[in-house]
Amino acid sequence: MMRGRKGIGRVAIFLIVALVIGSCFAIHNLSTLLLITKPSEISVHHGSGRQVEPLVKITEDPNPKRAGSPRPNPKFHVAVTATDSTYSKWQCRIMYYWYNRVKDLPGSDMGGFTRVLHSGQPDNLMGEIPTFVVDPLPPGVDQGYIVLNRPWAFVQWLEKATIKEEYVLMAEPDHLFVNPLPNLAQGKNPAAYPFFYIQPTENEKIIRKFYPKGSISNVDPIGSSPVIMAKALLKEIAPTWMNVSLQIKSDPEADNTFDWVQEMYAYAIASALHGVKHNLHEHFMVQPPRDWEIGNSYIIHYTYGCDYNKKGELTYGKITDWHFDKRSFQHGPVPKDLPLPPPGVPESVVRLIEMVNEATANIPGWENL
Repeated sequence: MMRGRKGIGRVAIFLIVALVIGSCFAIHNLSTLLLITKPSEISVHHGSGRQVEPLVKITEDPNPKRAGSPRPNPKFHVAVTATDSTYSKWQCRIMYYWYNRVKDLPGSDMGGFTRVLHSGQPDNLMGEIPTFVVDPLPPGVDQGYIVLNRPWAFVQWLEKATIKEEYVLMAEPDHLFVNPLPNLAQGKNPAAYPFFYIQPTENEKIIRKFYPKGSISNVDPIGSSPVIMAKALLKEIAPTWMNVSLQIKSDPEADNTFDWVQEMYAYAIASALHGVKHNLHEHFMVQPPRDWEIGNSYIIHYTYGCDYNKKGELTYGKITDWHFDKRSFQHGPVPKDLPLPPPGVPESVVRLIEMVNEATANIPGWENL
């Protein structure tokens, strides 16, 4: 009788061990997601309505090459997350064209380039643009908000890819490099662009759900892009950024309030949880037609629609005589030789169209997507 019980015990132990091992393999990807149900611990070890506003005053940054001792390797890797949609592809092609045009110019610290493709499978741009394929979130997790795949894509890329540069620029497909970009990051102080619509103090009640302690001023008014950051630091922050993104999406109040910028808030909160403060650079990029002049800015971000009448007057949101909006080309590439805007339109808008036209004229097989 005792032998029988021992035998049954051994079988039970074997079955439990087998189930545990099997479960580990079965949930490996989801465990990597680090889905958490309670707020992250605070670490302090480191010191769709968009308004059109007038020109942001451009501030001068000290040249990082002249500030203190030179860093051993200031080069940064340009990383852009993307889907395999036609809409994403044509933007990535134009972005990569302008990366190649400016990366070796004087003043540039731009290193390699990677399109982090979160489709789970290769596409037809693999031979044209350096690409690293990662998995999308499991079905249903993003709840139709595809931007949730962005932090998950970075987690996978940083874990699996070989990246020789010590710094990373997180960029987006609708970024055009208008001037050679130096490494604006300073060690553990990343460089970021301040967005006027990211307002932590005005949303403190909601943010406290995910950042329960510490001054709300620790949450920077930024998104995850453009940001230049030490690769090792980004690898620390990325899982938290992913977790907070998923938590916000699962919270009805936060989801409704933050809407299309919730992933941006998630990155800002995640950085604060890690005690990371960003140096804010207003001239990191311009966003036509909100910003009128290029000045010494480095990136054109064409997220807004541009609407003007023949007098060169802004008619934002109302299509009259001249119109450009990337969303007009969801199912096919932007056509070659776009008409230039009327006289009197701000420099940023004119330069945007000129840059798009130059890229589409010089990229082989432009219409083939």
